[in-house]
Formats: sequence, structure tokens, C-alpha cells
Amino acid sequence: MTEKATGAVTVTGALVAVLALGYAQLALPAQPLLSDYALVSGGLLPVLLGMLALAVACLSLAYGLAAAGDPGRTAATRVLLVAAAGGLMMSAMFPTDPGNSPIDSLSGEIHRWAAAVVFTTLPVAGWTLARGRAALPRWNAVRAMSVTSVLALAVYLAAHPASFTSPWIGGDAYYGLLERALVLAEIALIVTMALACRQRPAATASTTVTESSARDERLAA
Repeated sequence: MTEKATGAVTVTGALVAVLALGYAQLALPAQPLLSDYALVSGGLLPVLLGMLALAVACLSLAYGLAAAGDPGRTAATRVLLVAAAGGLMMSAMFPTDPGNSPIDSLSGEIHRWAAAVVFTTLPVAGWTLARGRAALPRWNAVRAMSVTSVLALAVYLAAHPASFTSPWIGGDAYYGLLERALVLAEIALIVTMALACRQRPAATASTTVTESSARDERLAA
């Protein structure tokens, strides 16, 4: 699979995830958290489809980075993307407990910690991918989305009813909205990473032409 094809698979997987979760949000009874839609009638399929499509997007992006010209530079990013994909698959396999009740089942605990892996590894993956890169718009976009995802995660955790800060800020009234914003930010981060990597070959080719022209000019002199 070419790097261009892996980029297309990544973007397609992210788009499928958005459409599946959007369908659950619009067509099913309102739920506190997105994963709670799997517990209502007709909600299991779109939730599973969304999580697994996003896992495919992460794996495709990791594969594309491995197939690129400098895989050693992206090793940490690829490990984090594979971890995020594993967390998504575990979240799909083990349903959560209802959002308005405490997590007291093994399945709910596994789902919670798997989701924590996803939410934390993706922003770090984006940052490690852009670290040390030139201050070009595409890499600045990856950095910006990584920081946005971290900030969204921090606010979501502060507002979650399980957090001791939630009563201070009235988090139980809007923590579900913050979770949705976090999910969208991380999906956007994956797409931004994929688009940034797809532009790299063109930049490399341009650099090669420039270096070749400079070398020809030196030989002519």
C-alpha cells in the first residue's frame, strides 16, 4: 500500500467515525456520553462502527509512517498510534456502564481505561510527529491540534462527575458536551497528521530539485 493510499484510508476511517457517531447523536435518544449509545436499542452498531473505523485510521496512519523514507524518526508516533488503535478496539469489545451510574463492572473498568489510553496517546502522537519539524503550516496545524486535544482533555476531566473539581464548576451539566468536543478534536488531529504526512513527499521532491539545481550551478561555475 502506497503512502497516498494509507493517507486516504486514514481520512476515510476518520470520516466514517464522524458519520457513525453523528448518526447516534442525531437519531438515538440523548445519552450522557457517546459510548452510552451502545446501551440503547439500535446504538450498538454505529458505536462499534465508529470506534473500529477510527482504529483502522490509526493503524493506517502508523503503517504509512513506517513505509515512509525515515521510519526511525516516527517510531514513537507509530507506537502511540498502535496503542490508540488497541484502546479503541478494547473500548468496542467491552461496553461501558451507563453514564448516570458508577462504573462497577469489569467491562466498564476495561472500557474506561481503554478510553483513557486513546484520549492520552493521540495528542502525544501528534506532538511527537511534529517535534523537530520545520515551522511549516502543516506541522504547525498538527502542533495546534495536539495542544487543543490536551486542553479539551484537561477540561473534560475537570468537569467529569468523578472528578473532585466537577462540583466547583458544575461539570455534570456539560461534561458530555466536552467529551464530544474532545472526540472531534482527536479525530481532527488524526486527519491533520495524515494530511501533513501526505504533503511531505512533495516537499521532499521540491527540496531535491532545488539541491540538484544548486549542484548544477556549482559544476557550471
